[in-house]
This record gives sequence, structure tokens and C-alpha cells, in this order.
Amino acid sequence: MTGQLIPGLVSVTFRHLEVANVLDLATRAGLRAIEWGGDVHVPAGDARAAHQTAQMSADVGVEIAAYGSYYHAGYDTPANFEPVLRTAIDLGAPRIRIWAGRRGSADSDASARTRVATDLYRVAELAAEHGIEIGVEHHPKTLTDTLESALELYAATGHPGVRPYWQPRTGQGSTSSLMEVATLLPSLVTVHVFTWTRGGERRALADGAALWKPVIAALAREHDQGPAQDKRYALLEFVQNDDPAAFLTDAATLCRWLAR
Repeated sequence: MTGQLIPGLVSVTFRHLEVANVLDLATRAGLRAIEWGGDVHVPAGDARAAHQTAQMSADVGVEIAAYGSYYHAGYDTPANFEPVLRTAIDLGAPRIRIWAGRRGSADSDASARTRVATDLYRVAELAAEHGIEIGVEHHPKTLTDTLESALELYAATGHPGVRPYWQPRTGQGSTSSLMEVATLLPSLVTVHVFTWTRGGERRALADGAALWKPVIAALAREHDQGPAQDKRYALLEFVQNDDPAAFLTDAATLCRWLAR
């Protein structure tokens, strides 16, 4: 497997399963990392769940890629980040995933952008005190819904602990996707991997080979050229019909691509 480009899973893919079942699926699939979500598996403020999940993950040799929070920078009450950070610490997560506000770039004025950037810097400073980075998910209806808006946000924030968390927009083509990933490197450390149609229908990951193979190759090249301690993650998220069998097939596809 190329360098430190690590295959993993976003736990919200299986919200209906217990932590032990998610870990069982991940290890059966040969995946090495999990982003544990804060909505079901490790709720913010639940120290017991965080410690238990960390221990269970370590017991089966699965590393924790991130804590997947639903903190909306610039819109949520600032105090809401405190339990998120404490939980990430208890979980042993190196990174916290958050969202860049609650409005898309077309619906956000200059004051809204400033508010999000200011809060993003604030939470990045708090997290950095504990050696934790902030991953900003590229998500619809946030300030990372286009590459241009995301780059503007990162420049306005100006914090080295803020890293992109990229995923393709629904219906996005391979050329555009590769251009975005190349632009975000070397800061980009995590991609959410899935294949959806333009209408939002989930498909087998293999159906997205034209998009994902070049993206993974670009990430792998960046790995080979970067510091040996750097890690990058390709995390599977959402599968057809939430079906474990479909997940295992997708995981085999991802691992095959990485091995090449």
C-alpha cells in the first residue's frame, strides 16, 4: 500500500450499528482507520463513550482518523465547541471535523464570512493547545461549497491547524475533482470517498473509478514527496442501501486502488 495513504471508514455510514459492529466490518474489510461520528457513536460530552471507543479501536488495531463533529463555525454558540474538544481529547483523535457555517457561499455576505473565519481561528487555537487539528468538510450549504469560497475562507482564517476535508460535489466530474485536490495539496489530508450520481443516487465505488483513481494517485504522490510522518486518509462514506455487503465490496475496491 502506497506510503501512508490510509484506507478507512466514516462511522456515520453505519449509524444503525453499534461501535463493535462498525469495528468488525472495518477490520473484515481491511480498513485501518475510522472517523468516529459525534451524532450517534461518540456523542459530544460523553467521556465514557469516547474512552470505550478509543480502547475498542486500539484493541483491534484500528487507528482513529478524526472526531466527526457537527459544529458549525460562526453559527453555533461558541461554548458548544468545548464538549466537542473534550470528547476529541478523550477519544485520542488527531483532528476534529467541523462545518464552515450554515449557509452556502452564494447566500453569505462579508460579515457572515468574517464571523465564520473568526470562529474557525478561535476553535483551531483551542484545539492546537492539545495537538489537535481542525478539518473543514467541503460540504453543500457551507462556505466550502466551492473551491474559490473555500480558499478565500482558509486565507481569511490564516491558521496552520485548519486543514481541508475534501469530497466531490454531487455530479462533479473527474477533471474538476482532480484540479480541486491538486489545488488543496499539500494541506489536504482527508478525502471522503463515495460514488453518487448527479441525482444523488448511491452507486458502487467502482463506478466512480474515472474520478477516484486520479485523485488517489495525486494523494499518493504527495505522500511520497512529503515528510515520512505525514498521514493522509481515504475514508469510505455511505454505500448503496446502507448495506454491509456493498460496503465490503467498496472497501475491496478502495484497497485495490491504493495498492496500485
